[in-house]
Amino acid sequence: MRLPQSIALLVVSNLLWSVCAYAQYEIEDGYHSLFNGQDLSGWVVPEGDNGHWKVIDGVIDYDARSEATGDRNLKTAAEYGDFILKIDWRIKEASGSYDVPIVLSDGSYLTDAAGQKLTIKMPNADSGIYLRGHPQAQLNIWRWPVGSGEVYGIRNNRDTPPEIRAGVTPRINADKPIGQWNSFVIILIGDRVTVLLNDHMVLEQAKLPGIPERGPIVLQHHGGPGKDGKLKPASSLVQFKNIWIKSLDR
Repeated sequence: MRLPQSIALLVVSNLLWSVCAYAQYEIEDGYHSLFNGQDLSGWVVPEGDNGHWKVIDGVIDYDARSEATGDRNLKTAAEYGDFILKIDWRIKEASGSYDVPIVLSDGSYLTDAAGQKLTIKMPNADSGIYLRGHPQAQLNIWRWPVGSGEVYGIRNNRDTPPEIRAGVTPRINADKPIGQWNSFVIILIGDRVTVLLNDHMVLEQAKLPGIPERGPIVLQHHGGPGKDGKLKPASSLVQFKNIWIKSLDR
């Protein structure tokens, strides 16, 4: 059933007012937008991508099928040091079932009596945000029970001191269900990151060893099609919008 034209115009008008009001609030607080809602200006699209990173209905959309032969991630042309980053994201759908481990609060895995890692099969998709372009400083976006915001590259490294592994493990799973929008607020100062997910603090002053002083914001490709053309489990079926950054550099 189609809405009457007057009602449809009112809905669009209210939506535009909300977007403009949101933008004005961010601008007044010293942020600038990293995404104009129309195209990928200000972003570096992987060479040979062939349109898989794209803009649809005002959001950055990815189908996990980039044809680039090298780096298939999308990154900002500009580099950043200390900052507050606000970004909305959602997993559109799962790309299949995946054997997901149970991550404990100290960053270790739940195991059985023989010491073998326990997993549960569940729908999954996988992406993330590289802070300052550093793959090891990636805030994960996924459906693992530990929740998004986890820093896998550091937590999963057995050479990382236990207190650092615990620090990059989310306090709670604050994710919304697949298909719904989530909001990150990411505060990075030096090598310490604090992350709010949907207004819940999931990381607090977590240490990121080895992170460079400056680098781009990177949206991660993960998975992709297998030899049969079907997407592998845990592929990056994701969207992003409302991307704002405020520099904290002195």
